[in-house]
Amino acid sequence: MEHYNEDGRTFEEEIADLMDLRQASRTPSRNEAGVELLAKYYSHLPLIENRFFSPTHQTGIFFTWYDSFTGVPVCQQNLTLEKASVVFNMAALYSQIGTRSDRQTIVGLGEAISSFQKAAGMLSHLKETFTHTPSYDMSPAMVGMLIRLMIAQAQECIFEKIALPGILNKFNSLIKMAQEAVKVSEIYDQVHQSMIQMPIKDNVPSFWSIMSLVKTNHYRAIAHHFLASALLDHELGPNDDEDQQEKALSQVYDQLPEGCSPLDILKNKDERERIGKAHFRRAISGHEEALRNYGLCQHLDKLKVLQEILEASHRRSLNKYSDYENEEEFPDYFEAPDII
Repeated sequence: MEHYNEDGRTFEEEIADLMDLRQASRTPSRNEAGVELLAKYYSHLPLIENRFFSPTHQTGIFFTWYDSFTGVPVCQQNLTLEKASVVFNMAALYSQIGTRSDRQTIVGLGEAISSFQKAAGMLSHLKETFTHTPSYDMSPAMVGMLIRLMIAQAQECIFEKIALPGILNKFNSLIKMAQEAVKVSEIYDQVHQSMIQMPIKDNVPSFWSIMSLVKTNHYRAIAHHFLASALLDHELGPNDDEDQQEKALSQVYDQLPEGCSPLDILKNKDERERIGKAHFRRAISGHEEALRNYGLCQHLDKLKVLQEILEASHRRSLNKYSDYENEEEFPDYFEAPDII
């Protein structure tokens, strides 16, 4: 009536259509159709805002949403909260689509990677565009943590996609897998560091934080296992490409043991074995740490399959290390360098 000087009844149908769309967007389906529904509703909001919501005049129309972590209601008279909440929910839907993808297939893993990346993209848009939303789940710190969490899950799926067809037992393939695994570990470490900061720590389920720590240690241990296998199982032979192996190994380390070059390690059997075994020791201790983290959380106790994966990975590194361990040797306390 204020905008058109018309009786509201003139636009009853249009208002009813808009309210139907808004009502439907409260319970979208957990698939692409649900995202499209939210996007359709979102596209109406700037048009409505420009026409009916003057910055100098309050309309008396309230919008209420609930914080997804605390359940605390947030109520405002402007459309900013409405727009931000719809974007947040689109990101949440993409994360659910990613989680429900079939990760036993290349196609399913591709869908999962794409969905987690889209979720990160929607959250980045939220962080950059809506800077003063009153709901804690949309605060810059919380959204920053959620962006990292989505990227970590996408990176984990990239690792799985590379590993799914099988890993070639060759020097360069094992080096590549070591670097892919350590990339997953690094991003989960960033997620974990975000989750243990106050006030995020008080508002995120504790098992999220523990799961991110489990994955940090698990994937770092896998990386050391792959690198140890590359060094111990693949001696540099006359038919191997020496330059290619040297380049691959030089990209794995930020810092080598003093007086060592990548070529020295590749050509010297004793040095290769010494560093390879040190990587296996780090793999074993990493898997033990992941299992210890797992044991700290009662919620994870329900995920028996996760425990089986962690135990199998630990056994694999132990068995492999025992193949190279010589009881008569003096214990070597050399610590393997970090993998980059």
